[in-house]
Amino acid sequence: MFKKIIFIVCLIIGASIFCCLKLYSNSHFPDKTTVQFASWGSESEIQILKPMLVEFEKENPDIKVDFMHIPQNYFQKIHLLFASNTAPDVIFINNQYLPNYANAGVLEDLSSYDKDFELNKFYKKSLDALSWNNKLYAVPRDISTLVVFYNKDIFDKYKVKYPNKDWTLSEFLVTAQKLTHLPDVYGVSFEEDPLFYLPYLTSNGGGFEDLYSGKSNTKIFNDGNSQKSIEFYANLRNKYHVAPRKEESASATMAQMFLQGKLGMQISGRWLVPKYRQDAKFDWDVVEFPKGSSGSVVPLDASGWAVARSSKHKAEAIKLIKYLSSEKCSKEFAKSGLVVPARIDSANSNTFLDGEKPKNAKVFLSAIESSVPTKVSVNYREILDNIKNKTEYIFNTVDK
Repeated sequence: MFKKIIFIVCLIIGASIFCCLKLYSNSHFPDKTTVQFASWGSESEIQILKPMLVEFEKENPDIKVDFMHIPQNYFQKIHLLFASNTAPDVIFINNQYLPNYANAGVLEDLSSYDKDFELNKFYKKSLDALSWNNKLYAVPRDISTLVVFYNKDIFDKYKVKYPNKDWTLSEFLVTAQKLTHLPDVYGVSFEEDPLFYLPYLTSNGGGFEDLYSGKSNTKIFNDGNSQKSIEFYANLRNKYHVAPRKEESASATMAQMFLQGKLGMQISGRWLVPKYRQDAKFDWDVVEFPKGSSGSVVPLDASGWAVARSSKHKAEAIKLIKYLSSEKCSKEFAKSGLVVPARIDSANSNTFLDGEKPKNAKVFLSAIESSVPTKVSVNYREILDNIKNKTEYIFNTVDK
């Protein structure tokens, strides 16, 4: 009987302790708030990001991050999520697509969060690139500009002087001619995507602006500077033959041709650095894009984190972006060599500048100084498709 009483008392005490613990748990450890976060990115890029999210959750035990990795057809899927009212709380976005969402009113205006994000520590041009109608809609992670990658071994082989930051487009052409030794080596890369030849236009005071009116013109560019620049670019392939034609590059990308030692120079961006560090069997470096009549003016693009206006967890979403855009995380992204940090402190840190290659990494920062944010609009993708259709004939008509 005594043992039975003791057992019942123990049960009562145990139950009381359990209830107290549960009440304490409920009051001190509330249910976690789940923040959905969507991003594209290669596997190597995601491997950089995932530990950051784990660390964020440790520092914020009341927040759970539901990470949605969308490696393909990213913006098509994001568009469907917005259309079905199931948009993630935080969306990784770039300046070329941002106007579509900002104009539709589905992104949160982040302009008033300047102190939360320390916006004064970011390159102003990166903020401008991710703004629409003077309102900031994404906190920048990285900046993209174009530079000239060059194979130093090919320069040495043909006794060609390395380019410097003050070289001109005329000198660039002469250099490409000296490097060209067909069928083995072409002086410079050639890509028909507008991204890669826009610097030729902007450095000569031109651009794509005349197509923003939506008018169908028989000429691709009404501006004389743009016409001359397009002609100069086409001549690299069709007149001077210092760049490979379609049939000569076949299915190889310009990056593959550069790695194969078939290109003396390549116009491209920071995203190729990790690949070249790993796979290039020759010495290489980077230099600023050559100067035209307006100097060396390259377009600037940016990517960053936005918040869905429909988010029910904006405070937590802001916390996540604040963490990802911190100097600590910015340096982690920079460590891979994949991106140019949008934070000034991270971009000028040893983490970014003292990688094994390129030796002249400061070129990516000097390119920012003379760059112009890409002029985009709601129908920017249609404009690019229009340009591609109109330039295909120009770029593939060989002078006889």
